[in-house]
Amino acid sequence: MMEEASTAMAQGHYLAAAMACREALLIARGAHDFERMSRITLPMLEAQRFIRQSAIETGIIHRVSDSTDIPPDPDASCYLFAPDFVGADARRFRAAANDAGIGVFVLTREPTTSKGLWPIVGVGDRVVRIQIVPPEYDTPTADWFARAGELLGDQAIIDATNASAPDDPKPWIVDDFLDRFDACPEHEKFIKALGDACQDAINSPIPIGKRRRGIIDDPYSF
Repeated sequence: MMEEASTAMAQGHYLAAAMACREALLIARGAHDFERMSRITLPMLEAQRFIRQSAIETGIIHRVSDSTDIPPDPDASCYLFAPDFVGADARRFRAAANDAGIGVFVLTREPTTSKGLWPIVGVGDRVVRIQIVPPEYDTPTADWFARAGELLGDQAIIDATNASAPDDPKPWIVDDFLDRFDACPEHEKFIKALGDACQDAINSPIPIGKRRRGIIDDPYSF
């Protein structure tokens, strides 16, 4: 599978490479092979970086607040989902676009807070959320969109790091990052942090007992 990813990268098919890396990463996790996972994150980071940069460089931000705003033939640019859509809707859109071979960069904003901030949310197996100042005239630019994505990924790293207890097995820490990967798949520092967690877990014994994390209760994103 990683040979396929390498071939795709060499041919400039970065989305195909990223998707192959993602599948290989999960297979390696199932095999408790953290050394291989660590190596997979390197080409994954490169592929996701290209997808993100390519979308940002188009300068196109599609604002999606109604089903009619979703183009029948999406292009590889940026999409900001807004109420009444939620994070899970944006995740499904990205997955469908990726399956069609289109490398979109997607964010979701929730209703404006009482302080005038926009909550930005990403949904994986866990939800990641930040609050930021809206763009001028509520019209996102490429720079604003890129910054919002960066801040969301930074928060995902914090959330994943804070999810564990000091005595948790290292494989569980890897899982804390995997839980949030789909919330910010384009974020370079998050993928690097995932790789570092995999590196730390190499040669760790298979944990005994059931991994416990807080129950998800998020009516705005599921």
